[in-house]
Amino acid sequence: MQLSDMKMIITGAGRGMGRHFARRLAEAGAEVAAGDVVQSGLASLLDETASLPGRVLAHHLDVTNPGQVAEFVSWANDSLPGLNGLINNAGIIRDGLLVKKARDTGEIIRQRQEDWDQVIAVNLTGATSMVRETAAKMAENGTPGVIVNMSSISRHGNRGQSNYVAAKAALAANTRTWSLEFARFKIRVGAVAPGLIETPMTSGMNQKALDALTAQIPVGRIGQPEDIWRAVQFIIECDYFNGRTIDVDGGSSF
Repeated sequence: MQLSDMKMIITGAGRGMGRHFARRLAEAGAEVAAGDVVQSGLASLLDETASLPGRVLAHHLDVTNPGQVAEFVSWANDSLPGLNGLINNAGIIRDGLLVKKARDTGEIIRQRQEDWDQVIAVNLTGATSMVRETAAKMAENGTPGVIVNMSSISRHGNRGQSNYVAAKAALAANTRTWSLEFARFKIRVGAVAPGLIETPMTSGMNQKALDALTAQIPVGRIGQPEDIWRAVQFIIECDYFNGRTIDVDGGSSF
């Protein structure tokens, strides 16, 4: 598929990698339906892309709300006739050990249930809802398309991220599952698994911890959204790529 032919939904498009993807698609002449829970991010995205060759439209989207997901996909389909793509990017982190001991008191502390529930709701259940509704709409229209899921290298296991690992591992596994299920509709499904990337999600990290993690990356630097875009672009453009996950992590050892 050619980038200029894409009519694509992007979730979490108001900032970070999703915003970068929206801009790069608009630069290529594509049409984008951008969704995010942060309205101010969407407003600035529209300003930023207004003069580009493509077209970016924006609408509030909370992927944890099934009704909003269905409404958003219908809006995108009506606004961009021939809807043929989804970049399933929205995500959050709520890191913490499942069980830990308090240093001062020795008390055994359990991870908060809400931290588990919130991450699963956005990163897995919400992502799955987006795939279901978008694939269904493309199937109804008889439109071949491509879905790109954002997994993570954390899917292999990472200390303090039980909730995030569970969601991203499931998303990578279902990338394969959905590629098999949607083949009859000529819909491909691929995934990108970023390593440590410079985004608003990582900007709040303790600098000492960030430096320690960066030191474990063989290429010697933290990743940039453009590094991930290159993998997303490959999945969109390579019609023979399907059902697999691409790790883009600088060769990380964590």
